[in-house]
Amino acid sequence: MTSDRQRKTHWDGIYGTKAEDAVSWYQQSPEQSLTLLELVGASPASAVIDIGGGVSHLVDVLLGRGFDDVTVLDISQAALDADRARLGPDASRVTWIRSDVTAWRPDRGYDIWHDRAAFHFLTEASDQETYATVLDSALKPGGHAIIGTFAPDGPEKCSGLPIVRHDAGSIGTLLGDGYELVDTRRHEHRTPWDSVQLFQFSTFRKRG
Repeated sequence: MTSDRQRKTHWDGIYGTKAEDAVSWYQQSPEQSLTLLELVGASPASAVIDIGGGVSHLVDVLLGRGFDDVTVLDISQAALDADRARLGPDASRVTWIRSDVTAWRPDRGYDIWHDRAAFHFLTEASDQETYATVLDSALKPGGHAIIGTFAPDGPEKCSGLPIVRHDAGSIGTLLGDGYELVDTRRHEHRTPWDSVQLFQFSTFRKRG
């Protein structure tokens, strides 16, 4: 099992040495995520947590749209520091959490759990199960989980690390009967060097 320390060291190394637009997952504008947030009825009053959201521009857009309860969780302090620096004074409007998601213990509830390309790095079944437990403890009844991973025919590695490709079925099985699938779709992400990575986005509603 990969430890929190090993993961942190890897990602601090990536974000501490590369420009934000020099990684394959970079997006200037997170259009797919915004579309799915609109699908689930996200509003400025929604409590949103972005898992693995360090250096993502989703937080910028949400703040610009008046969202006032936004949390960003990332394992890398370097990533969070880069986010803070980019946002400047607006960084104080965000709750920042430096943690491996599998080691995090939520102390409050959220309306929307958003994860673009963090979950697929969990290759051990025990870590995937812990992720599902953490998600369930963080999400309010009636809340939505938006999870983007490499698709079943997408890449097998990212950032030099193995990943696990998913579809709505594999994620739904992990989450269990307490969740209903409300949307699933493929997405072609174009990297900064103009190659295409195939993603699968699955959106679930927590019953309650």
